[in-house]
Amino acid sequence: MSDWRPFLYGGFASIAAEFGTFPIDTTKTRLQVQGQQFDVHLAQIKYRGMVHALYRILKEEGYLALYSGIAPALLRQATYGTIKIGVYHSMKGIFVSDPRDETLPVNILCGIVAGVVSSCIANPTDVLKVRLQAQCQQADRTSMLRAFIQIYKQEGVGGLWRGVGPTAQRAATVAGVMLPAYDVFKKYIILSGVLEDTKETHFLASFCAGVIGAVFSTPIDVAKTRMMNQRKLKAATLQHGHGANTVLLYRSSLDCLSRTVKTEGLSAIYKGFVPTWFRLGPWNIIFFMTYEQLKRIY
Repeated sequence: MSDWRPFLYGGFASIAAEFGTFPIDTTKTRLQVQGQQFDVHLAQIKYRGMVHALYRILKEEGYLALYSGIAPALLRQATYGTIKIGVYHSMKGIFVSDPRDETLPVNILCGIVAGVVSSCIANPTDVLKVRLQAQCQQADRTSMLRAFIQIYKQEGVGGLWRGVGPTAQRAATVAGVMLPAYDVFKKYIILSGVLEDTKETHFLASFCAGVIGAVFSTPIDVAKTRMMNQRKLKAATLQHGHGANTVLLYRSSLDCLSRTVKTEGLSAIYKGFVPTWFRLGPWNIIFFMTYEQLKRIY
């Protein structure tokens, strides 16, 4: 891992992509947490879809609400994106010295490992992002530091790693699918002679990779979002009367998906698919095109 460029470029490109698509991510989070029959605050179906969610958030909460949680999101990408892309390309270099000799199984393995390692390290920032995005009332709004302290006091260190299982599963799925998919599509387009290694090639390859990633990752993303948004208060907090009615809804990602399908139907595990797709498409395009341009600078 002597080449530092994939780490640095991956971090910069991830931050640019995150900032550019964050409002869509906020609507996705709101859509995924609503409709849970076990939580009276979230049982109501408030949003009918991505466009309706954007409209209501803008009308009722203002433009800044769409960027609620942007600070931990950018912090997450500075760590998660940096480690993920750096580990992915470094591992590929260990297995294959010539990029032209890369194979799909090796790239998938490298993507899975990179996704799991980076997501586990960056999980606290993801928890903060989801909690801040899920806040619908102005009175509930809080800062990233205050949210961090509140989670630590009420839920302990484990609260910062809430949902680490489904987060790692989603990261393994996304990185294990999208990163190799981008490489495969890019290689195919260039070898077919349709286009050379140009911006147009990067655009097409990143868009296709985003579509595939959305299909595979949405059910896991629903479980991740719901588990991160739930709270499990420490015993000391409960004894003082805070959160007396708090119940741990889901014990694992599998339990979350099972109970979601049972209470809300099979389609519920694809809640937020449209904003996920609309986000992953632009996110991938911004990320990969930024990354490719940074590679050409140095």
